[in-house]
Amino acid sequence: MDNKLLAELLFGDIKATVSDIIEKYPRRALPDKAEVTRFSPSPTGYMHIGGLYAAMISSKLARQSGGVFYLRIEDTDKKREVEHGTDEIIESLKGFGVEFDEGAAADGESERGEYGPYRQSARREIYRVFAKDLVEKGLAYPCFCTAEELEEIRRRQEAEKLDMGYYGEYAKCRGLTLEEIKQRLAEGKEYVLRLRSPGKVGNKIVCRDIIRGNIEMPENITDVVLLKSDGIPTYHYAHVVDDFLMGTTTVIRGDEWISSYPIHHQLFEVSGLKLPRYAHIAPIMKLDGGENKKRKLSKRKDPEASVSHYSKQGYPVRSVMEYLMTVASSGFEEWRMKNPDADISEYRFKLEKMPVSGALFDTDKLNSVSRDVIAKMSEEEIAAQITEWAREHDPILKEYIAASPEKFAESIKLWRYNGKKVRKDVAKWSELTDMFDYLYCGAPKSLDFDEKISCEKRTEFLKAYIKEYDHNDDSSQWFERVKQVGEPLGFCPNIKEYKAAPESYVGSVADACGILRAAVTGKRNSPDLYTIMQLIGKEETLGRLNAACDK
Repeated sequence: MDNKLLAELLFGDIKATVSDIIEKYPRRALPDKAEVTRFSPSPTGYMHIGGLYAAMISSKLARQSGGVFYLRIEDTDKKREVEHGTDEIIESLKGFGVEFDEGAAADGESERGEYGPYRQSARREIYRVFAKDLVEKGLAYPCFCTAEELEEIRRRQEAEKLDMGYYGEYAKCRGLTLEEIKQRLAEGKEYVLRLRSPGKVGNKIVCRDIIRGNIEMPENITDVVLLKSDGIPTYHYAHVVDDFLMGTTTVIRGDEWISSYPIHHQLFEVSGLKLPRYAHIAPIMKLDGGENKKRKLSKRKDPEASVSHYSKQGYPVRSVMEYLMTVASSGFEEWRMKNPDADISEYRFKLEKMPVSGALFDTDKLNSVSRDVIAKMSEEEIAAQITEWAREHDPILKEYIAASPEKFAESIKLWRYNGKKVRKDVAKWSELTDMFDYLYCGAPKSLDFDEKISCEKRTEFLKAYIKEYDHNDDSSQWFERVKQVGEPLGFCPNIKEYKAAPESYVGSVADACGILRAAVTGKRNSPDLYTIMQLIGKEETLGRLNAACDK
């Protein structure tokens, strides 16, 4: 067959050559060993935590090597694309501090970088130039098989227990003559463009995976589709052309793509393009039912699969990224222990340190990491983050902050410190109105009194205390007043004396403080009670004490 004639028949409007295209995408002038990485999602739904994980790793690798991290939008599947899906991706990355050096932009904005367009839907003609070149070399051909014919091939292979796919004797259009092709085109029959695979049954190739080491795999023998009937490339083909032109050095992607590696290896090879390095990362898993039963985080089942979940819950961005790095690198936690105050950007990340099997998503660990992160934040930073979060997610807290920013700042000091020691109670901002509802939500709805003191004695003590309460007392005077009120009612003012003969007393001064704590906060445990009473004010304090008497 005259392949050049076939190429003109299929791509007569294409005048540019592969060399012309490559000339427009010169090799990047970067330091030796600089990495060029990318994040290349499809705008087909919300941003998955696994996507943020992969983007973080790709960005980290490029940054620490003096390279480039770019965003490419793989929007060739128009049927599944959601409206403003690209905007969602860009905003999610930005919200979690993952910034790209170049790449696609939100709708209506201009792209950054000289290696675009960065949306695959805008690169259609580039793919057709490369596809024409393959046809000219006899490495691609049109396939006119209908869906029904392909289904019949699948059924035959299934019945004969053969490898599935379009290859060998099942590649019906592989042997069409030029005249047969012309005739079908004249009849207006739709076609896809397929690779004429040079692969042989029994041949092996090696995938040199950075994380997993060498993986031996069967060579691809399937005549995979390169261009669909509408001229849009498949993911397999588009990413090969784009990764070469954009200078990608390392492709970081989920391990579900390992099985596709033979196709991608072959496509780079037949196209005469340099193959990038590949690192296939294990998915983030969760327990499902039993101790050893794990599954991937599901968009449908698991709210924590969406990155918006962490924003809504009020996890600081730093907490989420710090936790993801503990998942990504086995050496990170040891480094963090040695460098407790260092910025995460100082950590030297290595792909070789990544887990081979799926890492378990551990919410308890995330909360622990987040408490440590919040403990290191300044009060000003905490106030700014909570204010911004509450504006969108918590109307009660938003109203409290707006009414008195100064009082809000004081409330942070209250739950942040235990004396001079920083507390680690809070892991996310959504916990605040639950943990400290007595500060932010008004009087407690229920009172958790210690039942070892009778209701009558609790009421008697509260009524006596209300009569003596002085909001102008300092903390020492306040404590002395609790003792003075409690002692005549049987509450021992000295803890040691009480422990020596507890049967001689109604309770201790600590029990008296516990009655006040439950009346004011509704809880048995809280930060400094005196400070809480000062913060909520005299009128509110007396109102709660009186209400507790009534209850």
